[in-house]
Amino acid sequence: MKNRMNYYPQFGDAFAKLADLGKLVKESSLGKQLVHLIDLRVSQINGCTFCIDMHVKEAKIDGEKELRLHHLAGWQESPLFTDKEKAAFLWAETLTLISQNHVPDEIYAKVKEHFSDKELVELTMAVTVINSWNRFAIAFRSVPGSLDKMYGLEKAGL
Repeated sequence: MKNRMNYYPQFGDAFAKLADLGKLVKESSLGKQLVHLIDLRVSQINGCTFCIDMHVKEAKIDGEKELRLHHLAGWQESPLFTDKEKAAFLWAETLTLISQNHVPDEIYAKVKEHFSDKELVELTMAVTVINSWNRFAIAFRSVPGSLDKMYGLEKAGL
């Protein structure tokens, strides 16, 4: 894979704001661990290898258990996730694939059992931010691992 372009400096002010949104999401009531898992699951759905690589490393650095990272693709059947986490993954998948289902009332109701209004908005923002990053990384073929040194991701030991 060859990087098509370093897109960040082409519209740096906008990407800085997107990065700020990501920081707000990580500091939200959702907690870093859930945000890492959301980032990873959405990136799996979108097939964004750059972001999968990055978010596995970030999650591992922040103490996420490796087996949970392996189970994430099959979260529905895994006993390693809480009901709240599973509701978050359902919401993330539904929003990422929004053109297929337009967020049915049943899914909204199921997710609302586990999240307050504020948390649901934070969760929606988390899904929105990672979907945005995925689109840029995929479109411009960002190379997995290419920013490890800049972001300190080599600490993951992967």
